[in-house]
Amino acid sequence: MRGHFESLGTIQPRGFGKRRVRAYVPAAADGSPRPLLLMFDGQNLFDDAGGFAGGWNMDRAVERVARARAPIVVGIDHGGRKRIDELTPFGDGARGGRLDAFLAAVTDDLLPRLHARFAIRDLPIIGGSSLGGLASLYAHFLRPDRFGGALAMSPSLWFTQARFAAFLRARPAPPRSRIYLDIGVREGDGQMKPLVDSLGRELRKRGWRATGTHRLLVRIDPRGRHHESSWARRLTAAVRFVVGS
Repeated sequence: MRGHFESLGTIQPRGFGKRRVRAYVPAAADGSPRPLLLMFDGQNLFDDAGGFAGGWNMDRAVERVARARAPIVVGIDHGGRKRIDELTPFGDGARGGRLDAFLAAVTDDLLPRLHARFAIRDLPIIGGSSLGGLASLYAHFLRPDRFGGALAMSPSLWFTQARFAAFLRARPAPPRSRIYLDIGVREGDGQMKPLVDSLGRELRKRGWRATGTHRLLVRIDPRGRHHESSWARRLTAAVRFVVGS
C-alpha cells in the first residue's frame, strides 16, 4: 500500500520568487500525529523528473520506516541559480548570505499551514544535502523552538567555514536535538570528511550522544560521492535515525 502526494501551493520568501511546496503522506498516516520532515531542494526528493542528477525516491524510503514512525515529508523547491543565496546564512562577499529571509517564510508562513493541515508529532526535523545540509544545521540552531533536529547529508561546511563554525559555537544547545551528519570519502578529493569529523567531535564535546535528549549519528560512507545517488542510498537509515523513538 502506497501513500499519496499533496500539493501545498507555494511560499515566497522576501526578495525571492515563489517556491513550490509538496508533501508525501505515507500510507501509515491515519490521522494520528506523525513526525514531519521538512526538506530543502524539493525537486530532487521523490523521482527522477525534477532532479538535476536523479531523484532520491524519498517516498520509497519513508515507506521502509516502521509504520508508527513513518514521517510526512514536505519538500520546498530551490531557486536554481539563486540556491546558493537562499541556502547560506553568511555571504562570501560575492554571493550567499540570505538564508534568514528564506527561513522567515518557512517559519512564519509554511509551518503554520503545515500544523493546520497535518497532525504533527514533536517538532519538525529540517533536512537537506550539500547547501541544504548546511542550511538545515543553521535552521535547527537558530530556531530550536521550531525545528527539533537536522538531517544534514554532505553539508557544505566549507562555505564561509569560519563564520559558520563560530555561529554554532556561540549558540546554546537546543533543549532537545537530533542531528544526522554524513559525508562520502570521495567528496572534494577527501577534503570534506575532516570538516564533518570536526563538527561531530565538537557536538560530542557539548553533550550529543547516540541516545538521550541530544542524539547524534555521524556516518562516513567509503563509497560516497557528492551526488544524488549516494544520498539516496543513505537516506533510509538517515530517516530512521531522525524520527526514531
